[in-house]
Amino acid sequence: MRQGSLRLRLLAAGAASTVLALAIAGFGLLYLFERHVERRMAAELGSHLNQLVSSLARAENGPLEVNTPPAEPRFLQPLSGLYWQIAEEPQGAVLRSRSLWDATLDLPSDTLTAADVHQHTIPGPGGASLLAVERRIALPTGLGGGTVRVAVALDRAEVHAAGRAFVSDLIPSLALLAAVLIAAAWVQVGIGLRPLDAVRRRLAQVRSGKTARLGTAFPDEVRPLAAEVDHLLDAQERAITQARARAADLAHGLKTPLMVLSADAEELRTRGDAHLADEIETVTAGMRRHVERELVRARIGLRVQSGPVQPVLPVVEQVIGVLRRTPQGQGLSWEINAPDDLRTRMDIQDLTEILGNLAENAATWAAGTVRIVGRREGDAVVLRVEDDGPGVPEEQIDTVLARGGRLDETRPGTGLGLAIVGDLVEAHSGLLSLRRSALGGLLAEVRLPNPT
Repeated sequence: MRQGSLRLRLLAAGAASTVLALAIAGFGLLYLFERHVERRMAAELGSHLNQLVSSLARAENGPLEVNTPPAEPRFLQPLSGLYWQIAEEPQGAVLRSRSLWDATLDLPSDTLTAADVHQHTIPGPGGASLLAVERRIALPTGLGGGTVRVAVALDRAEVHAAGRAFVSDLIPSLALLAAVLIAAAWVQVGIGLRPLDAVRRRLAQVRSGKTARLGTAFPDEVRPLAAEVDHLLDAQERAITQARARAADLAHGLKTPLMVLSADAEELRTRGDAHLADEIETVTAGMRRHVERELVRARIGLRVQSGPVQPVLPVVEQVIGVLRRTPQGQGLSWEINAPDDLRTRMDIQDLTEILGNLAENAATWAAGTVRIVGRREGDAVVLRVEDDGPGVPEEQIDTVLARGGRLDETRPGTGLGLAIVGDLVEAHSGLLSLRRSALGGLLAEVRLPNPT
C-alpha cells in the first residue's frame, strides 16, 4: 500500500473492519445455531422422556418395567450416544437403555418437583459430554407408589458436528459477502473522495489561469477547505500586487536619475573628458539593464495565472509592423507563417514582449531575412523566430541566455532580451530553446502550453 494514498488507507480500514465484523458475526451465528440445535435436541429428548414415562408398568409384586421403549434404534446400539435411564428412589432398581451397556448416567443431585423437567450437561461413557433432560415422577398406587427419576441423554458431539457443518456452509457465504462489502467500500471511498478530485481539478484550473478562485461548488465538508484556499489566493494576490508596485516604483524612481547621469556623461564627453564619460555610461548602462529587467519581472505575477486566451497572429503582425519602421528592420524581408486560429493563454503584453524581443534580436543580426513561424504541435503552441545572420555557436548559447549576456559589445542593446523572454516563458510554464536555423542564423523556439 502506498504510504501517501488516502484512498488505499480508507479501503484497507474498510476491508479490515468488514472482515472483523463478519468474523464476529460468524462466531455469533455459530453460537446461536448451536443454541438452536441444542434446544431442538432437548425437545426431542423430552419427547423420548414422555414416551418412557407413559410406558412405565409393574407386574403384580414384580419389578418396574418399560412396556414400550422408544423405537429409536440408537437406544439399542451400545455406546451410540443416545441413552435413557430410570432410577427408583431412594436407591431402588435402575432401568437403562441397551446403549448405556454397563454404565449409568451420573445425574446431579438437584431437587425436582413433580412435572419439572431439568436440563443438564453431564459426563457420559467414554468421557463424552452429554446433554440430559430429566424428570421426577410420582408413581401411582397401581405402579407401587414411590418416585422415579427418568432421564434421557444425547452426546453433545452431535451439536458440535452440526455446528461444524453449519460453519462449512457459512464461510463461503461470508466470504462472498465480504467481497461484496469491500467492493461497495471501494465505490463508497471513490464517491467520498470525488470532491477532493474536484478541488484538485479546480486548483489546476486556477494554476493554468482558466479561473481565479475555487468557489463554493463543493459539499459542506469540503467547502471550508476551498474557502481557506481562496483566502490564501486573495492574500497571495495582494502580496504580489504590493511587491509588483514596489518594484515598479523603485525601477521608475531609478530611471530619471539614470537619464540625468547619461546626460551628464554626454556633457563630459563634449568637454573632452571622454574617459570619465565612458565610465559613467558603463555604470549607467548596467543599472539601466537591471531597471528594465525588474520592470518586466514586475509584470510577471497574477496576470500569468489568469491570462486570457490570445490570438497569436495579430501580435506577430503588430510587432513586425513596428520593427519594419526601425532603421535595422527597414531593409529586411519579413516572413510570417502562422494560422489565424493559433491561440495561446497569455497576457497580450507578455506575448508582445516575447515576440518583440526575439524579433528585435533577429533583426539586429539578420543579413536579409527574418522568419516567424507559429503552429500547434500536440499539446503545445510553438513559436519560432529565425534569421539568416551569423548565428550563435552551440557552446555560447548559455552565454546569450544569461542575464546581460552579449556576444558583441559593439552592437546596441542591453543583453537582456533573451533573458527576459526566458523569464516570461518560464512564468507561463513554457520552454525557450536556441539552435541553428535552416536560414543559417539563430533559431529561437518558444513552447507554450496549448490552451483547452
